[in-house]
This record gives sequence, structure tokens and C-alpha cells, in this order.
Amino acid sequence: MAWALKLPLTDEVIESGLVQDFDASLSGIGQELGAGAYSMSDVLALPIFKQEESNLPPDTENKVLPFQYVLCAATSPAVKLHDETLTYLNQGQSYEIIMLDNRKIGELPEIMGKMVKSIIRVVFHDRRLQYTEHQQLEGWRWNRPGDRILDLDIPMSVGIIDPRANPTQLNTVEFLWEPSKRTSVFIQVHCISTEFTMRKHGGEKGVPFRIQIDTFKENESGEYTEHLHSASCQVKVFKPKGADRKQKTDREKMEKRAPQEKEKYQPSYETTILTECSPWPEVTYVNNSPSPGFNSTQNSFPVAEGNGSPNHQPEPVVQVVDVSAFSPSGLIAKNLLPTATPQDAQQWLHRNRFSPFCRLFTNFSGADLLKLTRDDVIQICGPADGIRLFNALKGRVVRPRLTIYVCQESQQAREQQSKHENGEAATNTFFVYHAIYLEELTATELTEKIAQLFNISPRQINQIFKQGPTGIHVLVSDEMIQNFQDEVCFVLDTMKDDTNDGYHIILK
Repeated sequence: MAWALKLPLTDEVIESGLVQDFDASLSGIGQELGAGAYSMSDVLALPIFKQEESNLPPDTENKVLPFQYVLCAATSPAVKLHDETLTYLNQGQSYEIIMLDNRKIGELPEIMGKMVKSIIRVVFHDRRLQYTEHQQLEGWRWNRPGDRILDLDIPMSVGIIDPRANPTQLNTVEFLWEPSKRTSVFIQVHCISTEFTMRKHGGEKGVPFRIQIDTFKENESGEYTEHLHSASCQVKVFKPKGADRKQKTDREKMEKRAPQEKEKYQPSYETTILTECSPWPEVTYVNNSPSPGFNSTQNSFPVAEGNGSPNHQPEPVVQVVDVSAFSPSGLIAKNLLPTATPQDAQQWLHRNRFSPFCRLFTNFSGADLLKLTRDDVIQICGPADGIRLFNALKGRVVRPRLTIYVCQESQQAREQQSKHENGEAATNTFFVYHAIYLEELTATELTEKIAQLFNISPRQINQIFKQGPTGIHVLVSDEMIQNFQDEVCFVLDTMKDDTNDGYHIILK
């Protein structure tokens, strides 16, 4: 029994000795690495631990969003982890978007039992294309007259009220809905991703789009302007059934990868959840855009009427200044000068039909615009408008199709007679010719230009003849003018028409 009582003492002594030995073995570590021993607080203060701590999701990231939008289309399996999901869509096919109300009890009581407005947009994912969105959409409108980029499939949609599509905004639709009721909207995207690629040689990769939904509530004036929530997802649009083939190809490629490689990619989900994002900025180039209010009936259009192509093209909203104030005569130099202020540059862009780019060049002075190279302008404005703007900036004048020189015979005869009366030789007579520039190469255009030269009305010129061989008079027609040599010289003779107050013009 006595021996048994000693066992705990022995264990206690052994344990104490081991602790002392362990402390002794560690006693020099702190002195070897620094002036003092390390503490846990010092270790946690190291940058590596601070970086790891900053990656932890804060409480705000776990917040429940008031709304959630689910696109009923599968995501691609060929997307790496931590990258945004990518969804393939077929052109013209109806896809359902489920509008879910995730509000907690008592959250946003001001919209309880009331409508909210959601705006659905198809926009570019590429930032470069976002800067030239208006020009890209106008080019698409030109190639696809009467078509829309985004449409609502109203018969299949549930719970939406007052759907609208503005004809000037081909990529936008909007509608009202009540969050407390079941709501799902079916959309159709009619453009494909390869329509906006720079070079189209076949087999090129299409540009990605974004489907974005912005939701607003009513303000005190009854207009839907107070932003509630925005979410978007990345999509690519293919020709009919092309999305199914692309999804199958991606799935087969993933099945051939090694297991360790598959772990680097996301699984494919049956639906696509739109993730929260910043609200899409309001389009400033539409003068009469209805967003985000429903009160202005003249600016809103039902979906059934949204397939028309309006004659009026949207332009940027830029304050128009009275141009006559720039000079006493009210005339402004046609070419842009380096001394032009940003306001003068805006006016120059308007006058030369570059209104869609006024917003891009808001702060550009004349010198700034003139410093742009041809490649810069084409990259900003696109090939067609870029070349036109570059030529306008450099003041390049288009050469007329035909130039002719004319001199009045009556004036010539008077000068000849005056010279003879003064006893001077006729060869010393100086005659003045006037240049006439023709573009359409028609007899009507020639008549108008000669009338301007004589300072008379074109109606006073009955016929124009050309003196032919042996002095015959040949009626001038469009075909004859088209066969005139460039820079040919004529002497004009006028004959009074006895039947009326008109004249006949003879080209000699």
C-alpha cells in the first residue's frame, strides 16, 4: 500500500522534470532569432496572417439580398474555379427568368403590396465595347432593320404587368411586377455573339454579353427611380441549337481531363443565378428615354410595337448653343482649329454629324482631337465613322466628279469692243472664267449651277444647248454631261426666248 502511494509522487516528479527539460531546450530560440522571445500576438501580426484574415468573408457578404433572379439555362462546365459563370443561349429561343422575393419579415415595408419596376438589358461584357455601345447597336440596327436585340415572350411570362420596349433601345425591355406574387419572365435574345467581332473570317470566338436586371421602386412622385437591386450574369449567344452543341463539346472536353485537372473547374449547374452588381448607368444619348419612369406615355411603347425601326436616330444630350454667337457674321470655320475650346469642339462634332460621339469627347479641345491618330479614331469610333471623323479633322476635301470652266460671251464681246475702241490689240484681253463643280452629272444640276452664276432662277433657263459641228445646237442631256472631259472650257451665250421670259444657254 505504501508503495502504491509513492507512484503518484513519482509520476509527478517525472512530469515536472520533463517540463523543465523542455523549457530549457526552448530557452534559446528567442535569443537566436531576435532580441526577445516571440509572442503569439507578434506572430499573428505577420503580413501573411493579415492577408489570410482579410480574405475571410465579412458579415456584410453574408447578407440576404432582397431579390434574386434565376435564369433557367445551364452553366458551362469549362469555367475555372473563382471565375464568373458562363451560360450559352440559343438565338431567338425563349428562356425563363424567375423573379424571387428574398426579403426578410419587415424588410422594405414600403413596397409591401406594391409594384416594382425591373429593366432587363443585354449589354456588352467587354469594357471596350461598352464604350462604343451606341455605335455597335446602331450598326446592328442598320444590318437588321426592324429587328430587336431583346424581346419579351409575353404569352409565356407570368405575373408581369405593363411590359414595354422602347424602339430606340433595342437591347432593353421593362415591366412591373409585385414581389409577393409568383413572377417569371421569358426573354428572347436575337443577336449572336459573333455579330460584334472585329474580323469575321469564320471560326472566330464570339464576344460575351451580360444579361442585367435593375429593379426600382416608386418615389414620392410615383416614378420608379429609387434603385433597389441589380444583378447580372455572363452569356454567349449562338445560332439556333448552337448553344446545345457548345455545351456538349465543353462537357466532352471536361470528361477527357485528368481528375486533378477537373478539380480546377466549376461543375455545370442546371440554372444560372444572377449575381449582385452595380446598377447600369442611364443611357444619356436617348433624348426621350422613358427610364426609369412609367408616367410619360409618349415615350413608352408596348412590346407589340417594338419591332419597328424608327426614322429618328438617338443622339447624345448635349446643350445646343446659339452658333451665331461665335462670330459677328454668324459663320463658323468649317475646319476644327487647335484653339477651339471643348465647347467649340462639341459644336463642331454636331455640325459634322458626329453627335453620337459627343459624350465620348466631352472634355476634348480642338488640339486634343487634332492630335488623335487615324488608328486612335478608328478604335474609338469604329471603322466607318472613324475614317469619316479622321478625314473631317484633317480637313480633307472630296474632289468633285466633274469641273468645267465657263465665261459669258456677252461680257467677252463688250471687253473686246472696249479694247478696239481704245486702239489696243485684242490678244491682250483678259477674260475671267468661273468654275462649276458637278457631282450628280445631270442637266438639272448644270442648270442650277448656271442659274447661280447668272444670279437668276433656274426656271428662267428653258434649255441648254452645246454648239456642235457646223454650228448646230445639240440639246444637253445627262448622258452628254457624263461624257464631258474634266476641266473643259466653255463660252456661254444667252438667247432670249420669244415665247416667255426665259433664256436659252449655248455652250461654245
